[in-house]
Amino acid sequence: MGLDINGTRFLLYAGQQGVDFSRTAMIGRQSLNLSAAALRRNLKDFGIAASAAEAADLTRCENGYAESFLRRLGAVEITSFDASDYEKASCIHDFNLPLDKKFFGRFSVVLDGGTLEHIFNFPQAISNCMEMVEPGGHFLGITPANNFTGHGFYQFSPEVFFRIFSQGNGFAMRKLLAFESPSTKWYEVADPEVVGQPVTLINRRETYLLIIAQKTATVPIFATPMQQVAYTTLWKVSKLPSGAPVRTGAAWRSLVPAPLKWPVSAARGWIHSYREGSRFGFGGRHFRRLRVP
Repeated sequence: MGLDINGTRFLLYAGQQGVDFSRTAMIGRQSLNLSAAALRRNLKDFGIAASAAEAADLTRCENGYAESFLRRLGAVEITSFDASDYEKASCIHDFNLPLDKKFFGRFSVVLDGGTLEHIFNFPQAISNCMEMVEPGGHFLGITPANNFTGHGFYQFSPEVFFRIFSQGNGFAMRKLLAFESPSTKWYEVADPEVVGQPVTLINRRETYLLIIAQKTATVPIFATPMQQVAYTTLWKVSKLPSGAPVRTGAAWRSLVPAPLKWPVSAARGWIHSYREGSRFGFGGRHFRRLRVP
């Protein structure tokens, strides 16, 4: 677990967006995985002056862990959580299990820098994180999306975070971004509920999601089970009067001779991709380039 060039830029960007780091919780103790020169450039890009010696000190302090960098962002209280004491975290707790309520609402920001994909009981783990955030505070996430098979238990679809960080759970999604490592080009991801279809991406490079979600109210987490928008929309459409049949996107198959099904399917896919400009890359209605310093 560590903050590289994009990870440190993300936290600097979050600070610009009004995230308060004064009481920070790290899910997994984060290290700084970049050179002093790269960190200095990132700080400069976001308006923070640091000498070469100061940047070097930030990467060396705390045995290379991120506490000194977080203090530069305004952190006064920093607490780290892990399932073992291997990295000398402040609190030892397995996030597969419910968290002690003494931590509920205690932190201005909870940072997952790449831990949740390694926790089997993801709903419990993310629920713990959400409970830890104080009203008005933020959850920040850096998590794998595409091309990470074998890295952890999971790689995540953007929609899971749109549905999790929703009004019903007392949160609002402020930014959901995606990027292909090691590029520093970030793209804002559309909510499937807004564009009316799943947001998909097929690519060849390791792709991450960056999440900024704000807690707006303290309510029971997951009181209503999460459902994918594509299906909830279909269920609503399927409730037609007089038992009228619903024609789905696959209805064309019954009209095409068997030998032509695969070519027609491929052609439809390419036409859809061209129209939306997003399935095979960042573009269309699904992804919008975000300009950052």
